[in-house]
Amino acid sequence: MNYQVKNIYGKTNNKNITVRVDGSKSITARAMLIAALAEGESTLSGAQFSDDCATFLKCLNALGIKSEANGTTVKITGCGGKIPVSRAEINVGSAGTAARFLPAFLAFQSGKFKVDSSAQMKNRPVEPLITALTQLGARFTFLEKENSFPFIIEGTTSPSTQITVDISKSSQYLSALLMSSVCAVKPVCVKAVGSHGRDYVDMTVNIMWSFGVNVEENNGAFTVNGRYSARQYDIEPDVSAACYFYAINKILGTSVAVNGVFPHSMQGDIKFIKLLKTFNGGTVDMSAFSDQTLTLAAIAPYLAKPTHITGVKHIRGQECDRIKAIISNLKAMRVRCEEFEDGVKIYPSQPQPAAIKTFGDHRVAMSFALTGLRADGIVIEDAEVCSKTFKDYFNVLDGVCAQLALKD
Repeated sequence: MNYQVKNIYGKTNNKNITVRVDGSKSITARAMLIAALAEGESTLSGAQFSDDCATFLKCLNALGIKSEANGTTVKITGCGGKIPVSRAEINVGSAGTAARFLPAFLAFQSGKFKVDSSAQMKNRPVEPLITALTQLGARFTFLEKENSFPFIIEGTTSPSTQITVDISKSSQYLSALLMSSVCAVKPVCVKAVGSHGRDYVDMTVNIMWSFGVNVEENNGAFTVNGRYSARQYDIEPDVSAACYFYAINKILGTSVAVNGVFPHSMQGDIKFIKLLKTFNGGTVDMSAFSDQTLTLAAIAPYLAKPTHITGVKHIRGQECDRIKAIISNLKAMRVRCEEFEDGVKIYPSQPQPAAIKTFGDHRVAMSFALTGLRADGIVIEDAEVCSKTFKDYFNVLDGVCAQLALKD
């Protein structure tokens, strides 16, 4: 479907409203895996059930993990670190968390498992994780391209206790190894090399601690100790989703707030919300909260000074080449911009009517809808791609626009 964005600039009569978003996708995926590895039944409250999280849970079920979902609450009966099947087939679809976390889980298991994915995921980087899991002792048979989905993985119950992982392209590789290393009989030490934002690793360590496992770090080497035990666990609202509504404030002068979002959130994208309070153009390194690169690019034409985003080379390998998606859509709106290997530079201007190509990427769709709130004729093509992480995004956005336009 195509979505026609409503230009509401100058029509916001009721500026103070509150919005609710679903639970964090990142926390939900981590909590699901940890609950699956725990001993006993865990209850996760406030879980997100976007396409990605639904895919994750479906994969766990295919591996013999029992679960029961009711609204935003999911109960998972853990396997105590050893899954009850020795052979299974799973499809991680386009879910990045499932694609990184589940192969690491299977690497510590005794059995032979086929892991498939969407065509899009086959082109996303996974080689650093496969290299680390091979060091661990897992064996891979690639069914199409080397170091890509689909593949068959044969795990090991006697893993190496010293492994190295390159996190230059994604910190999820490290998170994946840390969470599942509890399956080993002896403590596993994981050394991370390469640079990437640490916020999501810190999130992983915090959730592991909540389920009874301690992670010690020494000069980039992480050692995991303990076993997970079942818990009642409350999931924070999704700050990545909340960021779109805080970005509205920047370009419309409103005071939209999102329920349950606080400055001390463990989610790295809280940095973007804090940045918005004072940023009005300039140079910004977004490596620590790169999911919001598209959001900032979408509102950058309305800022006072040129915006130069740096440190995000790795987003070229996400759902699409996000840097090229930014340049393509800004140029379609006749916004002056420049492309760099690790980012973009965007100059202040008034966007013109255009059809936004989403390139199958949920964040492209959601971000450039913001541009249209202050410009005429912006149409989001294939808007349904937002269901990957925020199924009701455009309905919520319509509701926000309607509330903002209400007269007292």
